[in-house]
Amino acid sequence: MNIENVKPAKEKLDPMVLRVAIILVVGALAPLFDTTMVNVAIHTIAIEMKAAISAVQWITTGYVLAMGLTVPISGWATKRFGCKHSYIFSVTIFLAGSVLAMLSWNIQSLISFAVIQGIGTGLLMPTLQTELVQVSGGRNLGRIMSIVSVPALLGPILGPVLGGVIVNSLSWRAIFFVNIPICIIAIPLALWGIPADKHLEKKASLDVMGMLLLSPAFALLIYGIAQVASYGGLSSSTVYVPLIIGMVLMASYVVYALKTKREPALNVRLFKSANFSASNILLILCGIITNGAMLMLPLYYQEVRGASALYAGLWLLPQGIGMLLTRSWAGKVADRNGSRNIVLISLAAVAVGTLPFAFAGVDTSLIFLAAALLIRGAGLGGLLIAIMMSAYIGLPREQVPHASIATRIFQTIGGAFGSAILATVAQGQMAGHAVSDLHAIAHSFNVSFWWTIGFTIAAVIPTMFLTMYKKSASETSLREGDSWK
Repeated sequence: MNIENVKPAKEKLDPMVLRVAIILVVGALAPLFDTTMVNVAIHTIAIEMKAAISAVQWITTGYVLAMGLTVPISGWATKRFGCKHSYIFSVTIFLAGSVLAMLSWNIQSLISFAVIQGIGTGLLMPTLQTELVQVSGGRNLGRIMSIVSVPALLGPILGPVLGGVIVNSLSWRAIFFVNIPICIIAIPLALWGIPADKHLEKKASLDVMGMLLLSPAFALLIYGIAQVASYGGLSSSTVYVPLIIGMVLMASYVVYALKTKREPALNVRLFKSANFSASNILLILCGIITNGAMLMLPLYYQEVRGASALYAGLWLLPQGIGMLLTRSWAGKVADRNGSRNIVLISLAAVAVGTLPFAFAGVDTSLIFLAAALLIRGAGLGGLLIAIMMSAYIGLPREQVPHASIATRIFQTIGGAFGSAILATVAQGQMAGHAVSDLHAIAHSFNVSFWWTIGFTIAAVIPTMFLTMYKKSASETSLREGDSWK
């Protein structure tokens, strides 16, 4: 059935699907909160382990690189072993990494165990998305995404606050300890509540050549982008060498995937669909809009307004509240009318909510800025949900794992690029000004927020290519052998 011109009938969310979605959310809580909490603890870890900040930063870098290397493997794993077993395995790996990180004895061991965590996360997140789409049969994806997006939406908001409280009250090791009970609960819940996979491909073989091209390409791109802010642009070989190698490997993979007769690790022919391509371009822009600003917002409160890390996190809470207020509504409307209008409305809200920070100075009302963050959060709450739902429209069942890999790759690249480019812009504006010049610092943040608004406006273009529903139908589903389109 062609869904491009069809509007699915309203139907209730299957209790079994709701149960699976909630179980998957429990498992996703740990990795999505872990990374933001670790960022708060980096300074404390450096002091206690007597290591340089540059070395401690490799906790995050190693985690992200390991995640990048393993994301492409998830598609094969879900087909060969099933989503249920792949999900449980990934949570177990993350649990092992968390236990070892908590017990680490020096910075080298901590970085190594963070890599283990990254391997678990790289397998977990695409598997979660694939399981949701398959178990729901493609129905009510907007509402389902509104449930599972809770950790992704709140992690960057509440993570720094929780991390600050934990580090100040207990120890940086407690950040990793928090993951342990979450994972211990998630594993038996998954064994009990996630249905057994019915469509395993026992003979599914791993595309080794594709993996040797795609995984390093993704990891090198992420690493190169992450170094942009540290080196103030693209001029350093530490930045452009991994970026060039990553792009060459990615281009080589595309050529290989188009020519190979076996099933590739990631089916690049999916990008022939205008809707799928537009959705992934939007995921890059969404990552920039979300993660880039999430780096700059707490820094504005700390460096311009003199807030502590904990209070800066608390001032960001209105954004999290705004996300919660709109996520359910956005999911329902996206299911009924398609994603285009929701994304447009969300982008408008994000731009309006970001605009006050493009003018904010050293004495701008904090209450006014909190209200702006509430509006910005309301826009972000609908944005990711609608885009993620749209990415799966038009795909046959066997292509769902490929879509999950692609969306995860583009989401991660967008997030890394957003943080890097906005930090670089702010640093460039600060060049030649004294650190004590608060007005110059405020202006540098203003410029970075203008860049955020620019990316938000640019996102309108790919949004116009998203699917719209026009006619009613009794049912829209993703069945084996059918295309959901």
